[in-house]
Amino acid sequence: MPLYKRKPFYLAEPPQDMDPNELVFQVRFTKEVFRDYQEYLKRLNFYRQRVWTCKVTGKTNLTYEEALVSERRATEKVQQFPKELVAPVLHLIQYSTLSLKDLVNEVYTMLQERMFEGLELHGRKEQSVCACKILKILDNGDTTLYKVGWVDKARKVTDTSIVKAGELIRKKPPFSRNVLKAFIRESTSKSAPWVVHENLAKKHGISTELLEELKDRFIVQNGKVHKKAGRNNVMDVKDNKINKKRKEIENENLEGMGTIKKKLKKEEEKPEEKPVKYPIDDLLVQPAADDPVFTDRPTLSMDFHVPMDCVGDLLMVWDFCSSFSRLLHLWPFSLEDFENALCHKDSDLMLLVELHSAIFRLLIKDESDYFMAVQSKRRKSKITLANWAEYLCDFLEMEGRAELSSHVATIKRGHYGLLDINVKLEILRELVLEALTTDAIREKLDDCIEQQQALAATRREQLRKKKKEQHLKKEETDNKQMDRGHVLENGKENSHNSVSQQGTEKVISSKKNHISENGEIANKPRMDDGGGAERLKHLSATKDAMKGQRRGKDKDKEAWEKKPGEYKEQHLEREIEKLSIRTSSLGKDRNYNRYWFFRHEGRLFVESSDHKQWGYYSTKEELDALMGSLNPKGERERALQRQLEKYYLRISTALQKRSKDVAQKILLEEAVLRRSTRVRAQPRDSPAMAFLRYVNKWKEN
Repeated sequence: MPLYKRKPFYLAEPPQDMDPNELVFQVRFTKEVFRDYQEYLKRLNFYRQRVWTCKVTGKTNLTYEEALVSERRATEKVQQFPKELVAPVLHLIQYSTLSLKDLVNEVYTMLQERMFEGLELHGRKEQSVCACKILKILDNGDTTLYKVGWVDKARKVTDTSIVKAGELIRKKPPFSRNVLKAFIRESTSKSAPWVVHENLAKKHGISTELLEELKDRFIVQNGKVHKKAGRNNVMDVKDNKINKKRKEIENENLEGMGTIKKKLKKEEEKPEEKPVKYPIDDLLVQPAADDPVFTDRPTLSMDFHVPMDCVGDLLMVWDFCSSFSRLLHLWPFSLEDFENALCHKDSDLMLLVELHSAIFRLLIKDESDYFMAVQSKRRKSKITLANWAEYLCDFLEMEGRAELSSHVATIKRGHYGLLDINVKLEILRELVLEALTTDAIREKLDDCIEQQQALAATRREQLRKKKKEQHLKKEETDNKQMDRGHVLENGKENSHNSVSQQGTEKVISSKKNHISENGEIANKPRMDDGGGAERLKHLSATKDAMKGQRRGKDKDKEAWEKKPGEYKEQHLEREIEKLSIRTSSLGKDRNYNRYWFFRHEGRLFVESSDHKQWGYYSTKEELDALMGSLNPKGERERALQRQLEKYYLRISTALQKRSKDVAQKILLEEAVLRRSTRVRAQPRDSPAMAFLRYVNKWKEN
């Protein structure tokens, strides 16, 4: 039963004099019943707070329902505790005065050092190692022998023999310290000292008599251990009575929980299998007959120039520079150029010099610890190609960077390019982490977050208006259908009215057409000698042109009025995405591999679950094959598939663009190589050497 503030929490008693047909409110997981809705709501909100503790495992900051689930799972694990070890462990627990942590460590160490009857392990048999089980311990005084039974694959004893302790090979304990901790909590009723439940003590022959060293402080009454009363006898008696009542209530609650557990077990034992509700955990998904044909997952490309364990730092540093390029006054560069620059041995490579200098300038403007270190050395105010290495050495010599400071001598000699790639990236990673703490970066992030929130509020308002318009349109259609029904009922009257209306319209039109001056039709133009007919034709033509222009404007206006509902949402989505500086993973597959897409790079990166391996997909065909291999019955792959569908157009466009750029670069490189072969010159104009021609166009003066 979950604990509240490390103490038992007693459930509310059901209302008295309840009518079987009375409507009440019941808490689903505690079965508590309330007549008043406000009381029910108050109790439910209390259960939803993260103030509960699992009684078996000791986990804290749980909701009541999470604590119940934790207790049930821990109890199931405790039931799997090896039977042959239950009695020895309970002997060590009984009346121990150690803390829970020390007791767990002592028992765990003892299980690794001592042998017990029924323990399964391995032994040497005729120059081979076989599985065996200790049947009996034979103690001859000086030496201890063990009668073991050799176990086959079906876990049956096929043969027995007597061996020495040196011929037995211990396996690791078949449980963890957490399982042992849960077993101790489940098996005891008191923790100072630890007292094993009475029924378990009788079952395994464990003594219930107090140890001699504990008799001075504790006493056994009615089969329970209590502290001896001291000077305040009256207070001790009162406390004992209160504790008695509390334990009685707790036992009643535990009995109630026991009946619930029995019901749950009976329900689980029913042969009827309920259909699985998907999605479930990906590793639990089994192939089914109704599954679609999944494509094979494409093989990842891993042709990075930097070592595999440095790819994460490479992407982190490059993404930071791309996201804050305006703030850093650093002209953007591609990931490929950054990777090639790190692998190059030139110490004064412009791309790396400008990258370091931009971060140094940011730290100096922030007037942080680095600013004080530079001031103490009395450096020049301007960072140039000649002195940038001095600023780098000042950064590495700051406190807390003992490992990196060992490379200062190499940098001072002008051999920065000879450093290992992992050292270069480690230095850049430390610079980026320091830059993220500056006020300028934080203000930029705050501004982006505020703008995102404002745009999100606008989007919500538009969605609300759209729903309202749809509701009004639905009401209008309903009203029209009702009007049509009334028209059908009064058909004769409506037909009579329409006939009379048509008659009046004919009379009015005939009057208009036959009203004349001097006996002529009014709508015919009169011919005069001054060219009136031609002027009239010209006027009519201009009127028609103006009408056409008005119609065009009306059409444009109608199109603009139609656009906001469809296009403004997309526009807001694009603006929100532009403001999102932080790059988050798209999701995980069934093996917990993370998928990353960066806005300025045309590749889809994949990070292994242990963060040690990286790969990427670079073509649209690989993206399609990946999406076809995801199983939507799994929770992780379902979420990943949705994210890939959401950003499919953007990712596929970026992949196709990069494929075209790569093909074009290959053609250019071939042309440069052919030309360089003829003239015997260095192919510096090759696209692969673009990082050598980098120029910071946003550099501060």
